[in-house]
Formats: sequence, C-alpha cells, structure tokens
Amino acid sequence: MTERRAILSGSTFEEQIGYARAVVDSDRVHVSETTGCDSSTMTTSTVIRELHANEQFEQVDELFERIWGFEPDSRPITAGLMRALTHAGNYVSGAFDGDRMVGASVGFFGQDSTLHSHNTGAAAGRGIGFELKLHQRQWALDRGISRITWTYDPLVRRNAHFNLAKLGARPAEYLPNFYGVMADAINQGDESDRILAVWPLTEPRVEAAVRRVPCLPAVPEDAVVGLGDDGRPVEGRTDGRVVLVAVPEDIERLRGVDTGAAKAWRHAMRDVLGGLMEEGATVTGFHRKTYYVVQRNA
Repeated sequence: MTERRAILSGSTFEEQIGYARAVVDSDRVHVSETTGCDSSTMTTSTVIRELHANEQFEQVDELFERIWGFEPDSRPITAGLMRALTHAGNYVSGAFDGDRMVGASVGFFGQDSTLHSHNTGAAAGRGIGFELKLHQRQWALDRGISRITWTYDPLVRRNAHFNLAKLGARPAEYLPNFYGVMADAINQGDESDRILAVWPLTEPRVEAAVRRVPCLPAVPEDAVVGLGDDGRPVEGRTDGRVVLVAVPEDIERLRGVDTGAAKAWRHAMRDVLGGLMEEGATVTGFHRKTYYVVQRNA
C-alpha cells in the first residue's frame, strides 16, 4: 500500500503556498532545503492512503459535497461507483488528519498507459492537493503508468497555477462545454469548458516539480497580449510568436456578482485560448499566476 505523510511546521506561510517541511514516503523521508526550523512546532498531520471500504467511499462523497455543493442528482461520482472502480483495480485515495478526511482523489485507467484523475478535492491552504497528486503519481509509477490526465476549468486562476506551475502538467486540448451546464454551487449554471491537462510523470520538469521546483515559462519581450483583464475580458492581438492569455482574478466570485462578466470571460477564453490551441499552438506554462503562455508553432 502506498502511503505518504506531510510534516508541517505550523506556519501560516506554509498554508499560503502549499508547502511542507518534509514528506514521509513509506521508508523514505524527503526533506525540503530550509533552515531555521523549530522542531518543537513540527507535527505529522496528514496521512494519505488508498481506500477500499464502503464507509470510506461515503466519506469521500460527503467531502466532495462540502467542497462543490453538488445537487443530489448532479454528483459526478458516487460511493457505489467508487466501490466498483477500486474492485476493478482503479485508484481512490483519501487524505486524513487524524480520523478526519481532508482530501480525496478518484481516478481510472485510460488508453495508452494513462491514469485519468476524474475528481480530486482537498481542504484549502494546507498543501493537501499537492500531496494527493504525489501519492497518485507514485501509485501510477508503481503500476508502470507513464502519465496522468485530468480536466480543469481554464478560468480558475489558482487551478491553472497549481496544475501548470506547481505540478508541471501541460494543456493538451481545449474542451468546450465538456460536461454540459453544471448546477453545483461553484459553477452556478456556467458552461463547463475544460482543459485536458497531461502530466508526463518522468519528464525532467515534472521530476523537478515533485522536488518543489516550480515550472516557470520563459516570456520573450515581444510577447503579445491576446486576452487582457480589465474586470471584463479585453481581447487583443494573437498574431505574435508568443501570446499571453489572462485569467480573471476570481471567476467563482464573479459568477455570483456579475453573471454577464462571467459569461463574457467564458466565451473570450474559448475564442482566444481555445482558438489558439485548435490552430496547433502550445501552452508552455502559466506566468505570474495570471497568464497562460501560448507559443505558436511554426
């Protein structure tokens, strides 16, 4: 069984950046290169393990309900389906702080040596999401799987930064309204455009990301802004070799206070980023927690 534990110092800075002093991984301990640690405040707080029992799947169901606020008939996965997935050899894990579940992840096998991560959710601000992805990565590598994929909303800034800068994943496909209109508390009836992210588990940038070295893309001086942020989206030029595509500061808040602006962002992102990717352009990273960096391929 694959099990990881994050060791935290208790500082608020760690919570802000999703950082851990060290990670216990089976019989190994990965220690970050830091100094000035106060060992009296260091605690082992989070344990991540595979799940197999029905009551554990019910805990995942309840956790996802708290995170997303799904309507009873709109949940993307159920406890019964998780039971079937694990019985067939797929991936379901939970992160625990003592007896309390604080994160979970569900994935299934795909084509071409791929694990598709369908749902991952965690308590905010504690680095649990990163630890879940590390656990998922090791689980996949132990089974000869070379990459993990998942989808995410291209308008959610923190997710773009997490997936591209912190994990080293890369967008492979823009998927308009992939799941249809979603009625949960976060999406609030918005169309469900998604990016298909691909995480090649042994590529150098991913190996570096696992060591907590962020993936920061190069942005040349002649880069052009294809989509800017002035509260509402501002479409610009897309004829440069490198194009910057802005993401709104907080699309989830915007959906609640200005649905017109939220819809304008959805369609502008689809037109600009989706259009560039459809033309064959490559997203090389996420810049300053604000912009997709898109390189046109000659």
